[in-house]
Amino acid sequence: MNEKRLHIALDPDAIFGKSKAYIGKALARKSNKDLDEYQLWASLALELLGKGSLAKIHPSLIVDPQNSESLLAASRINISADIKTITATTLFERLRRIIPSFDEAVKKFCVSIALRRNAELHSGDTPFRSMRLDAWEKQYWHASQIILHHMDSSLDDWLGVSQAQSPKVIIKLAAEAKYHAVTVRVERAGEEFKALPKRDREERLMTAQRIRPNNYKNYFTFLDDHVWKSRCPACEGKALITGVRIDEDIVDVYSDEDRTWEQVETYYSAEQFSCPSCNLFLDGADEIEYAQLDINYSEIQEREIEYEPDYGND
Repeated sequence: MNEKRLHIALDPDAIFGKSKAYIGKALARKSNKDLDEYQLWASLALELLGKGSLAKIHPSLIVDPQNSESLLAASRINISADIKTITATTLFERLRRIIPSFDEAVKKFCVSIALRRNAELHSGDTPFRSMRLDAWEKQYWHASQIILHHMDSSLDDWLGVSQAQSPKVIIKLAAEAKYHAVTVRVERAGEEFKALPKRDREERLMTAQRIRPNNYKNYFTFLDDHVWKSRCPACEGKALITGVRIDEDIVDVYSDEDRTWEQVETYYSAEQFSCPSCNLFLDGADEIEYAQLDINYSEIQEREIEYEPDYGND
């Protein structure tokens, strides 16, 4: 009988170790001014980092669900050495659902660098050559740090203390630049709104109050799992936030004569903010936080419990 051990392809420590080796190769290529291979190895390291993060939660999160032998391996039943794992697109979509700050913008960047890598490896195209360093590097270190933080790790752990200083500076400068850009955007939206005639301001605020849920999609570039109301930091009118569901807790369960109900608290993480009154728009969890808004939201709802029908008891 096979030993109850986790296959190395699904072991989070082994995956993290391989990711560290690949990011080391990437930084070595950067120091040699080979920016094509820098991005190639960096993209491989990022995907492995993401898979290591999911595998740390449970190995089943990174195996191909269509491959039964791989699913068994995730439960330490090793009947094959050929383990199939999920695609990069599926990986980054799952991270978006699990890590609040890994929002749609971060997901899209990670998918794009993975697609460029695939084109580089599997076609005659050379997509890395056409990418300027400043067009991807800041976003890359930002995404990496989000995943590392979720793993209770850090750039120091991943890169080594001596190598981590430069990415830390890049992340810090990028965050500061975005913070100042958001602050100015909020201030200008408020100033432009206040410059409107009083009648126009009041009409816009009243119109925002009357927006119906079936019109929410008109205010976002995409619509997530839920939309909730907020207060605009620029004009103080009714604003809207859309976000993804990240968790759920059962608060209470009770029954009447023939039905059972449960109270469920559902948790969401914000991804886009939109104000119908002054047209302030914030894209991404970081921009929303920089505007002094909370990216976390929860609602308690009641729903009837639907049980599966009895099976095999007749």
